Amino acid sequence: MSEKRPILIAGPTAGGKSGLALRLAEALGGVIINADSMQVYRELRILTARPSPEEEARVPHALYGVVAGSEAYSAGRFATDAARALKEAFKKGRRPIIVGGTGLYFKALIEGLSPMPEIPEDVRAHWRNEAAKSAAGALHGVLAGRDPVMAARLAPGDTQRIVRALEVLDASGESLSDWQQRPRARVLDAANTARIVVSPERGELYRRIAARFAAMFAAGALEEVRQLGALHLDPALPIMGALGVRPLLAHIAGTLSREAAIEAAQTETRQYAKRQLTWARGNMLSWKWITKQETESNSQNFVSFIDH
Repeated sequence: MSEKRPILIAGPTAGGKSGLALRLAEALGGVIINADSMQVYRELRILTARPSPEEEARVPHALYGVVAGSEAYSAGRFATDAARALKEAFKKGRRPIIVGGTGLYFKALIEGLSPMPEIPEDVRAHWRNEAAKSAAGALHGVLAGRDPVMAARLAPGDTQRIVRALEVLDASGESLSDWQQRPRARVLDAANTARIVVSPERGELYRRIAARFAAMFAAGALEEVRQLGALHLDPALPIMGALGVRPLLAHIAGTLSREAAIEAAQTETRQYAKRQLTWARGNMLSWKWITKQETESNSQNFVSFIDH
């Protein structure tokens, strides 16, 4: 086994992944590479629980806060950026520690993604505008008329994926289903990685979620969201769906009390954590599943445990 074998750390939000990654990086001379779809955005450090400046100063970090919220970051772009970060880590003799809660990003690394066409900005803008002004399910009818294969795969309310299918169709003249059947290029060989899922007991996880969001609110998350709202970004952009954004915007607008906004944000975070664990059970059963207590053991012993 190479001593620079990458460590992949997945699991639900607020489960303790980042703290574990930091301890391992300090013990191993590692670099922490982000695999969270919201922590790439620079406008939301507090609300997405990005590492603090002090934590970033302790060990090298990559792919945190590197994208403007006005952009729609994708798994394909992540795979390209992560490959570059891995190459840089190996060049510097550092052990890559890839951590995050976005299962599709890990899938992109070890299974690969089908190649996709570049989407011209005018095509992207057109379908976003159509989604914003169309009644629920209307775009599904448009897709069904033009690409019945993809329409049959998507629920009428799955606007984000329907828009994606229409974008690809307009940009390339081919169905997204055809693109998805093309050969995939992997970034990492799964056999040469140490892969773990941090899975706290549910009650503990929910307590951590509640405590963390209360701490976020106290640390300035409301002002962070206020500044995000002042940018008047397209509501369909990924950053606008970050956990807590909608309830806090509602509080800022005066339609939701402070207490109700916090409760709503905590509720949607619990629901998201549940979906993350469901996805992990369906796609990561071959990974090593560990408890929160195991992550707090001696780092050197823990590395031996996850590597064997």
